[in-house]
Amino acid sequence: MPSSELKGMYLLNKGSFDVIYGEQERQDIAERVSIAAPLHTAESVNADPSVLSEIDIIFSGWGMAKLDESLLGQAPRLKAVFYGAGSVKGFVSEAFWERGILLTSAYAANAVPVCEYTLSQILFCLKHGWQYALAIKREGKYPTRAPVPGGYQSTVGIISLGMIGRGMCEMLNRFDLNVLAYDPFATDEDAKALNVQLCSLDEIFVRSDVVSLHAPRLKETEGMITGAHLESMKPGSTFINTSRGAIVRESEMIEVLKRRPDLFAVLDVTNPEPPQPGSDLYTLPNVIVTPHIAGSMSGECRRMGRYMVEELDRFLRGEPLKWQITREKVARMA
Repeated sequence: MPSSELKGMYLLNKGSFDVIYGEQERQDIAERVSIAAPLHTAESVNADPSVLSEIDIIFSGWGMAKLDESLLGQAPRLKAVFYGAGSVKGFVSEAFWERGILLTSAYAANAVPVCEYTLSQILFCLKHGWQYALAIKREGKYPTRAPVPGGYQSTVGIISLGMIGRGMCEMLNRFDLNVLAYDPFATDEDAKALNVQLCSLDEIFVRSDVVSLHAPRLKETEGMITGAHLESMKPGSTFINTSRGAIVRESEMIEVLKRRPDLFAVLDVTNPEPPQPGSDLYTLPNVIVTPHIAGSMSGECRRMGRYMVEELDRFLRGEPLKWQITREKVARMA
């Protein structure tokens, strides 16, 4: 039986529920909170908002209903929302913040697989692994070896020191690499803590053997990466994007990659996504496109559910939440 008198419910689409909240996560939540309703979706709650009338806690994820004034009016007891996914911008409202409802998100859990994916590509690209693998498939024989940056004292550039960028710096510190970082809000103290050298955006492209983009998509960052940045890269270097395609001026990038076959790009995101039929990104020999797989997939999504169980325990103990989202934090991200 639950150890708390609090009543909870799951509110997200069924596909998300199945992958985020595994059997163990559901069991752990049920031992702590009385689940007072079956799984609900945004559509079912909007059709019958009275199901919210006795709910204290919502466990959610992708497919969350917009918590506007109308819906919140039907949820007088709602105290907390545990969002087992990333950005909360799609469902919070001014009425939500005015109510003082506690909100936490699993955005940090989703950063883990992005860092893992990116690390795998950085190390592989420093060895020119894709170039060799594609040449063997294309030519049916081993190509002649050529100089590569390699994993010793090469330079990796990280653009943006948010959750994922910081995670990348921490991972890269395990290797014999020089790490540069660009973030207009980073301080010297940040650089010291992460063991990186801060530099300008232009400089990071000129000096790095691999540049990895982790900036959020904001009005200020759209089109931030230009063809001139790619053109300035040293011979045999690689550009990786696991952030958002719109941050890169894609047409300019394509033209540079056509002129510079020595450069390579690994793109997990594009703009649009997927690329339009006939896009050069499908056929350029120095481009690898993956279908937005860096973030949580399949069983990895359960990490987000586990983070929510851990946050629930902190909530029940009256402790500060580790991953709490506030109105001010969302405003900074926007």
